Amino acid sequence: MNAIAPQVSSISALPSAEELDRALRDASPAEVIAAAVKTVGREKLALVSSFGTESATLLKVMADVDPAIPVVFLDTGWLFEETLAYRDTLIAALGLKDVRSIKPAEETLSREDPDRDLWFSDPDACCRIRKVEPLARALQPFDAWLNGRKRFQGNARADIPVVEIDGARLKFNPFANVSREELEAIFVRAKLPRHPLAASGFLSVGCMPCTSRTAEGEDARAGRWRGRSKTECGIHTMKIS
Repeated sequence: MNAIAPQVSSISALPSAEELDRALRDASPAEVIAAAVKTVGREKLALVSSFGTESATLLKVMADVDPAIPVVFLDTGWLFEETLAYRDTLIAALGLKDVRSIKPAEETLSREDPDRDLWFSDPDACCRIRKVEPLARALQPFDAWLNGRKRFQGNARADIPVVEIDGARLKFNPFANVSREELEAIFVRAKLPRHPLAASGFLSVGCMPCTSRTAEGEDARAGRWRGRSKTECGIHTMKIS
């Protein structure tokens, strides 16, 4: 693939998200990640992963490009133990060199969620203090970030570009064009370990209080915030600046 841009140190000097999106519209996930590295440099690029049921695929593609790309993992304090164990399994299996587990600020938790019931009374506020604000802090050193959203997941994700602007940063969506069948093929071809909860009917795994099993025929994300209009935690619907 043709070079997208030389490595530069100032975000203002980077190519625009629109320019990059046009250039990478039909690129493979590996080509998108390689272009992100070339555009901003490894030290200014982070991959944000939940280590959920589909995360191994993006992490595998990233590791094949450069296993030392920093990976940001939001340890909200409400994650399943199986997710924490899966994180460690994938770090070892894929040879990931720089996984950073980020936790919410204790002062914020004490002030806004002292009884640990905010997930029930105000799930948007719970996501804000446990995911959105910690991610904003974690991304401060970076000029761009990678994530694993796919268009086939629907709702707000149905029309995502391959590259977009996220406040002061570029946001790369390497799997935007990938199908469910292609994800499965990556799992099989690379013999990737599955999330321990996947076999129990958890097709999309987030925090324990807001994650449930998915029934046959339901959308994979139907078990997230079941019974509520909420479909996103906020890190993909707010500008992380």
